[in-house]
Amino acid sequence: MYIGTQVDARDDDDFRVWAQLGIRHICADPAGKPASWTLDDMLRHREKVESFGLTLDMIQLPMSSRPIEEASYPDILLAGPDRDRQIDDLCRMIENIGKAGIPAAKYNLNLIGIPRTEMERGRGGSLNEAWRWDKAVQDAAPGLAGQLSEEQNWQRIAYFLERVVPVAESNRVRLACHPHDPYTPPGYKGVTRVLGTVEGLKKFVMLHESPYHGLNFCQGSIAEMLENPREEIDDIIRWFGSRQKIFNVHFRNISGGKLSFMERFPDEGDMDMVRSLKIYREVGYPWMIMPDHVPTISGRDPVGVAFSFCYGYIAALLEAMEAGHL
Repeated sequence: MYIGTQVDARDDDDFRVWAQLGIRHICADPAGKPASWTLDDMLRHREKVESFGLTLDMIQLPMSSRPIEEASYPDILLAGPDRDRQIDDLCRMIENIGKAGIPAAKYNLNLIGIPRTEMERGRGGSLNEAWRWDKAVQDAAPGLAGQLSEEQNWQRIAYFLERVVPVAESNRVRLACHPHDPYTPPGYKGVTRVLGTVEGLKKFVMLHESPYHGLNFCQGSIAEMLENPREEIDDIIRWFGSRQKIFNVHFRNISGGKLSFMERFPDEGDMDMVRSLKIYREVGYPWMIMPDHVPTISGRDPVGVAFSFCYGYIAALLEAMEAGHL
């Protein structure tokens, strides 16, 4: 278990900074549009990352958290006429990821993006993302996906997994899917989000059993599904972790819970992140622990500084745990 990052490198100095901060493992994508990535592109990308003393643990498949209207491969989740070709493109990409020696890829199965209400003030006046159902447009119109039932959603996910998981398994590439963020009531924007509940995530990881099919386990997103994240999160980490279904950890905190929360820095939210890290160790989780969704702070480099705070927090916890102080 070690610290990682998925922040986009703005230039080569960011790679140098991560190495200087002691971050040795990253998730980072090759340059250019994913549809154009070749095996040579991935090999060159890996070589570049390694030239800074870093290890390329993971890349992002072109299935993002953005709404389906902005998707690179929309027909996969819309069951459109180009679905099989788009899935074949992803399978070739997974094959190349394996050939390039990259052990994992993360992805999303997202139709409506990441709904949020207006930002709220956090510690010291930071601006933090929030989701308050009572402030949301609860009858928001459906988007490109239209009206999509739970059954239809599961059918499309199962169709996708049946084709990509065997390719991932044969190429030894762990596929890490991000939960839906946040939980929304069934039918919101026409869609019932099946990966927005813990039970849905359990069904998902068992839907096509394979050691290469699991989660990009966003602790913040899962907390957003819970009435009492502080008390409920431990057993959830244990359930997925004991089954080796956690392939990456987004180590972030919130205050609040289901349908009403604000994102926080990891040291100030409702969850006991020290206790959580000990549970990841307890279940034998071996890969990256990375920050995600930092508050917007003041200064000349707000993103860099906010993430650096999180890196230091995680690094300190890992060191204390390794030394037996936790």
